[in-house]
Amino acid sequence: MNKTIISIAAACTLVLSGCGLQAGTAGTDNASSSSSSTTGNVLGNILGGIVNGGTTNELLNMVIGSVKIEKKDLVGSWQYSGPGCAFTSEKLLAKAGGAVAAAQVKERLKPYFASAGLTSSNTSITFGNDNQFSATIKGIPVSGTYSYNASTGEVQLKTLLLNTNAFVTRTTSGIGLMFESKKLITLLKTAASLSGNSKVEAIGDLASNYDGVRLGMELKSK
Repeated sequence: MNKTIISIAAACTLVLSGCGLQAGTAGTDNASSSSSSTTGNVLGNILGGIVNGGTTNELLNMVIGSVKIEKKDLVGSWQYSGPGCAFTSEKLLAKAGGAVAAAQVKERLKPYFASAGLTSSNTSITFGNDNQFSATIKGIPVSGTYSYNASTGEVQLKTLLLNTNAFVTRTTSGIGLMFESKKLITLLKTAASLSGNSKVEAIGDLASNYDGVRLGMELKSK
């Protein structure tokens, strides 16, 4: 458990205690146990429930590389389900405001993706066991090869016209493909033929408001 998340969880616990909430067995465990990881798990769950309406695992899903995804988990057919975002470290996720900030970013991305014309019916990708992929972006077919590094979660996509890399994350409904903002802008411009479009360009401004954010799309199994 990352020390930053533990520290923030501890702070939340102190605030709640000041409001009259009893720590109960969690406080006993903290006093009797010398294991910081046990304390971190308890406090992390408190943080998840208070700040994110979820669990610590859901927090880690928003951090690139925190949840290992094997190639076998990537192989298959996936369709677009909505905008996505992830952070490059737990520290930066906590600094930005946790899952609340991530939800805000995804909500603000929706009009940009709508401008690009991406929908679940016209945007999808299939990863094969043979390192070949095929995709449709706004109904436009694309195919090529890919390589995947499970230790970093990075996937490199190569076609005749476009080479780019993204990071694979776990989501509640499937996986996410997250890009650096400039690469996402290029992808959306290509898909929507919107070179110079102010809404697409504004994605860069959105990303600049959050340290270490990666933007992209969430995908669910077809």
